[in-house]
Amino acid sequence: MDNKIFDVNADLGIKRTWHYNDETDEATIQTQQDVTDIIEENKQEFNQVDERARWGEFSRVASIPLSLYYELKKEGKLEDQAYMKRWLNDPENRHFRTRPGEV
Repeated sequence: MDNKIFDVNADLGIKRTWHYNDETDEATIQTQQDVTDIIEENKQEFNQVDERARWGEFSRVASIPLSLYYELKKEGKLEDQAYMKRWLNDPENRHFRTRPGEV
């Protein structure tokens, strides 16, 4: 197996690695993103929101990393409002939320 880093975006914390398997003659691209800064910013924003404040039409409820955005987009889930509502309300994804409440 041959592995090579071919793209790094330090500003976004994204690293892309090319993997090649000699035995199967297959190549894959792996995308990794350090989401620590995004999660910390989300926590700060979440804690500053007044829970009594009304939700506007364009209220920001979450901030997700680009790598996750493109994964959801590729799977067709980003356009599925019912799926995204469940996903945003799922406690497992709470670190991407920027305000309390149910979507």
